[in-house]
Amino acid sequence: QVQLVESGGGLVQAGGSLRLSCAASGRTVTRNAMGWFRQAPGKDREFVTAISWTNYKVYASDSVKGRFTVSKDNAKNTVFLQMNSLKPEDTAVYYCASDPGEFKRTPSDRSHDYDLWGQGTQVTVSS
Repeated sequence: QVQLVESGGGLVQAGGSLRLSCAASGRTVTRNAMGWFRQAPGKDREFVTAISWTNYKVYASDSVKGRFTVSKDNAKNTVFLQMNSLKPEDTAVYYCASDPGEFKRTPSDRSHDYDLWGQGTQVTVSS
C-alpha cells in the first residue's frame, strides 16, 4: 500500500519543540524527494521544507529557517521535521508529501509537484 503516515503533532507552549515523523510505504526516500507543508486555518497551504534523495535540503525563507530542521532515516524510510523555538504563528496542520519524480537534484517547494500526501498532523502553539 502506497501511503505516508505522519505522527508527532500536539500542543506546545511558545518556545517549545516538537518532532514530526513521516513514515513512507510504497515510495522510498532514497529515490524520491520528500516535502513538508502546512496549512493554518483560513490560509492556503504553504511550503515549509523539503529534502532530496541525496539529503539536499530546501527551507522556506525567513519563516522557519534556523528553527526547523528536516532529516531522514533511509533504513526506516522515514522523514522527520524537528521544530524548535515554536511560535503561535506556527500553528497549523502539517503535511508530508512525496514527489513522484526520482533522483531529482533539488527538491521542489511547489505543492503541485507532489502527488502523495499524508493525512496531516495538528500542531498547536500556545502563547
